[in-house]
This record gives sequence, C-alpha cells and structure tokens, in this order.
Amino acid sequence: MKFIHAADVHLGASPDAGSSYTENRGTELWESFERLLKVCEEERVDLLLLAGDLFHRQPLLRELKEVDYLFSNLSVTKVALIAGNHDYIKPSSYYRTFQWSENVYPLFGESIDVAELEELGVCIYGLSYHQREITERLYDYAFPQHRQPIEILLAHGGDEKHIPINRNKLIDLGYDYIALGHIHKPAAVEKNQIYYAGSLEPTDKNDTGKHGFIRGEIIGGETRAEFVPFAGREYIFMEVEVDAKMTSRAVKEKLTSMIADRGTENIFKIVLTGFREPDMLYEVDSMDVYGNILEIVDETEPAYDFDKLQRQNSENLLGKYIECLRESKKGSVEYQALFEGVKALLETKRG
Repeated sequence: MKFIHAADVHLGASPDAGSSYTENRGTELWESFERLLKVCEEERVDLLLLAGDLFHRQPLLRELKEVDYLFSNLSVTKVALIAGNHDYIKPSSYYRTFQWSENVYPLFGESIDVAELEELGVCIYGLSYHQREITERLYDYAFPQHRQPIEILLAHGGDEKHIPINRNKLIDLGYDYIALGHIHKPAAVEKNQIYYAGSLEPTDKNDTGKHGFIRGEIIGGETRAEFVPFAGREYIFMEVEVDAKMTSRAVKEKLTSMIADRGTENIFKIVLTGFREPDMLYEVDSMDVYGNILEIVDETEPAYDFDKLQRQNSENLLGKYIECLRESKKGSVEYQALFEGVKALLETKRG
C-alpha cells in the first residue's frame, strides 16, 4: 500500500516573499498542491494523507469545490483529511455540509473518527479542530481498533496550545503509521513510523530549510517512509560577514553573488556581521537586486582601534571608558555598550 503524507498546505495564505514573488506566492501554494496531486496520479499512490491546515483560514465554498475537483480527477488515490487549528470547523464552516467526491474521506469529528477502506485493507483514524486551540492530550489513548490489517492515525498538534503530544505514548499506540501536521519543519518522531511532514511550501520567513512531503509504503506489516523535498522556493537565513575595507557597494556585490549561488528562486533573510569603518553606513535598502530579500539586518560593528583611542585619550572620559569595558565578553551587554558608548563619546568630542 503506497501512501503520500502532506500537511500544512495553507491554501489561501499570502506569504511575504520579497518584491518579486509576494504578489504571486498565494497562487504558487495552489500550484504546488496541484503538482503534489499529479505525483499521486503518476505514481498511482493508494492513499493521500492530509494532516490538517489544508487551508490557511476558513475555506470558501468555491475553494472547497476547486479542491474537490482536483481530488475527483485522481483515478486511483483515496484522500483522507482532517481540519487543523487554522482551518478549524466553526459552526458556520462549509466543511460541515460540503459533499465530497466518493474517493475523499474527511475525518471531521471532535473526537476520534474512523474511515475504513476495505479494498485497501486500511483503517484511518483522526479528529478535527472545532476551535483554534486545544490543550487536552487527545492522542495519548487514541488506540486503533484492529479492524483492518493496516491502521493509520492522522494527527495535528504538538505544542501546549494545540494538542500536546507525547512521543512515547504515540509509539505505544501501535499504529502502522502516524501522519502528523502542525509543525512546519519535517521531522521523524520515530523512523518509518511517525513523521511530521512539515509544510508543503514555506509560508513564513522562519520556515527555513527544505519542505515537501513524506512518501511511504506498507508491505507485509513493515512500513518504510522518507521525506521528499518538493517546495518551489526555500526560505534561507544567511549570515554574511563583512570587513572594514568593504563599502556599501562592495557588500551589495557580495550579496548578489551569494544569492545567485544559493538560487535566485529562493527567499532570503540576511544578517550582516563583522566590522565596518566607523563612518560607513550600509545602504541596505538598495541591495535587493533580485527582489527576493525579505530583510537585511545590519549587526556589523565599527572597527575602532581601541588601543590607539585609549592611548590618545588616556586622561579623559573616553580613554577611561574604553579601559573599563574593552575586556568585555563578545556579545555581552557590556561589549555592546563599549561600541555604543565610544561612538557617542566620539560624536560629542567632534561636536
């Protein structure tokens, strides 16, 4: 039995993606989801498991119709899904009344529900959010009922406000596979048995690293699963070290080269580190050549010659200030105060 496990697709979101990509990023989430369904069709996958937050918020009726149309075109694949904390089922939610195609198995109850697929020899268990936050440990005792040879749990949560999860209790439940959602970074809770698929595409600047889905197979009671990178773009955090010889244009050239090497289709958050000339001001707003930089944070420090400054000012406040703080540990409050204080005292002296 071949399956694909995906989660946190967040259809309807409009992620910030820099000036070149933000406008179309919401459409790209839909396109990525369609590509996933094409993989299901091409590989003749038996089961698609969607572990919550298919939508970023309450789905519109037309959006449900679009998604169901895509599901209905799958010639082999059955689809099982739950609602997560973003698309939780409000009293007015269209999830409550929507009529899905016959190959779709929604598990929309507040307590553990079961979808039995006899032709595949599979039972799928799961529950859906009916409120944004759930603090109860609802999966700790969600034992399978042993109604079919293969039994799978769909679950969404993992932090204190969204169904806290105990790894050992999940393992002890005895499922052939547990498909998790909510945490956006892919992770194996238990190799081949329990996975967070992560979000299909990154939707936030903190969603760094690879994103995609889990491909799995269950044969003779043995489960094998692996993460498959799939996202069209990646959020990349990049520290860029500069030196005191670099001008603003030199830094821009370095960023342009580094981004080209990492892929201009990706989206970057950049932190500048190192030392700059004390009178140098980096023009970070002009450094976004490809339109794919979300943020540039300048954490460079002025390259003061503290030895020289202390000798030249040994009898005044500036020299005494440097003497008191120059042995401070790098990164400490005192170390930061050394640079800020010297800057202020030099400006006062010039004034």
